[in-house]
Amino acid sequence: MNIVIKTPAEVARMREAGRLASEVLDMIGEHVRAGVSTEELDAICHDYIVTVQKTIPANLGYRGFPKTICTSVNHVICHGIPSASKVLKDGDIINIDVTVIKDGWHGDTSRMYVVGEPNVLAKRLVEVTYEAMWRGIHMVRPGATLGDIGHAIQKFAEGERFSVVREYCGHGIGQVYHEDPQVLHYGSPGTGPVLKEGMTFTIEPMINAGKKETRLLPDGWTVVTRDKSLSAQWEHTIAVTDSGFEVLTLSANERASG
Repeated sequence: MNIVIKTPAEVARMREAGRLASEVLDMIGEHVRAGVSTEELDAICHDYIVTVQKTIPANLGYRGFPKTICTSVNHVICHGIPSASKVLKDGDIINIDVTVIKDGWHGDTSRMYVVGEPNVLAKRLVEVTYEAMWRGIHMVRPGATLGDIGHAIQKFAEGERFSVVREYCGHGIGQVYHEDPQVLHYGSPGTGPVLKEGMTFTIEPMINAGKKETRLLPDGWTVVTRDKSLSAQWEHTIAVTDSGFEVLTLSANERASG
């Protein structure tokens, strides 16, 4: 395993990329409403990233992915491909996942949005998944392990009678989009690599309302719950500091509400 330790100057570059990624999600929120297609959301994000931010959309063309953002609606767990035929309706929940490249450094984050009035289960799933992500983030500090993060997420989510997706996980990030280590959202305390100052990675739990099993659709990207239950995901990019953590993709809106 080759875990790249970043210097303070490199973390600063990632902080800038992370800020820009968070601004994309702040910007797109008002456009997430009934009657809008996920293709339209993708076009708005693409234009903002390329024209306004003058950054690079990392997803576009990555391993053949055809769009700028991932749009995962209702029972789609992750990697949903924006489409003109996928029109949002009242009660939907959607994860929008964006990564931008600024001066060679990646900022990666995703967020849940609700369309109109979601039902009680959908609302609770979105809230529990957000809390689960933060339970994991608060475990980050030098000397802790990746297993500590996964355990905190799993214990909380399963305690709320939801399930944790196993096949997809967080990842190291920097000048490379996906690098070591893999960050599992389940596990045992005290296991896995030990965290060190300068490590940067994503924490992005995918939590299902039903069972944890997944299915990959024929397009080779879209992952859905096998039992068609709802799924939610939140994601932040984290840096390990000398005494704890810094969330590199924390938006101004989230900081104000936190």
